[in-house]
Amino acid sequence: MKAVICTKYGPPEVLTVTQVEKPVPKDTEILVAIKATAVNSGDVRMRALAVEGFLKIVMRFVLGFTKPRKPILGTVFSGIVEQVGSKVQHFSVGDAVYGITGFKFGTYAEYIAVSENSVVTQKPDNASFEEAAAILFGGQTAIYFLQKANIAARATPSVLIYGATGSVGAAAVQIAKHYNARVTAVCSSKGQDLAHELGADRIVLYDKEDISQMPEKFDIFFDAVGKAPKKLALNLLNKGGSYQTVGGLDVAADKLEQLQLLRTLFEEGKLNPAIDRIYTLDEIVEAHRYVDTGRKKGNVVVRIG
Repeated sequence: MKAVICTKYGPPEVLTVTQVEKPVPKDTEILVAIKATAVNSGDVRMRALAVEGFLKIVMRFVLGFTKPRKPILGTVFSGIVEQVGSKVQHFSVGDAVYGITGFKFGTYAEYIAVSENSVVTQKPDNASFEEAAAILFGGQTAIYFLQKANIAARATPSVLIYGATGSVGAAAVQIAKHYNARVTAVCSSKGQDLAHELGADRIVLYDKEDISQMPEKFDIFFDAVGKAPKKLALNLLNKGGSYQTVGGLDVAADKLEQLQLLRTLFEEGKLNPAIDRIYTLDEIVEAHRYVDTGRKKGNVVVRIG
């Protein structure tokens, strides 16, 4: 099968499209013919090992010292179940599914074998494979941090999303609205149209306004890009407010319930996949180059099948 191999840590050019052996599912695994995956901020950080200080040493232990121990990167997928193991109970051949592999990676490929008990479930009925792949990383991450901030327990919470038009931020705006939040989206001038489409109640343009001078206070400050100064965030919080950031050591744990919520929201028309660009697997280097620029809006999808 065709797959993308990461030969060492570095720039996008360390990614090579090649042929590898097609996986054979074990008794409790399903074999998925992948139709789409995505390139997100986590993918490019892993490819380049773009973490600082002591964390870089830790990540080398986790991922591999000179190159990824698992050479096929990619953490999200959507596709069709092609084969099931002899003990699989919850899936059948032909099921349209989507899922997250986390640190097991492996989705930059035509096929993947995953446990039926992993974070995989039926994709939204009304979603294309590209749309299903697009909502996974940002949606799952946003759900994790907003739930960690106790958003469901807050009555009409005021939420500031810093970096509201990236993969995580775009999902966070919409998921916060699901929890009846009043959402302030912080983004650049180029992103304001998307922020409006996502349903933000207020849009603040960081390239035109001084965010530190905002008179409002918020129940939740979610830094969806990991670039907001912590002091700024804390100064903008109400008493008892919650500061969350993707830039810390906390890794958004993958749970099946998160995918089920994303499916419900998409099927109800409450989740815009916000697809910026679609590439093919052969264009994976170009896709990584684009994400590396930091200029993407929403999600970058890779079509495979």
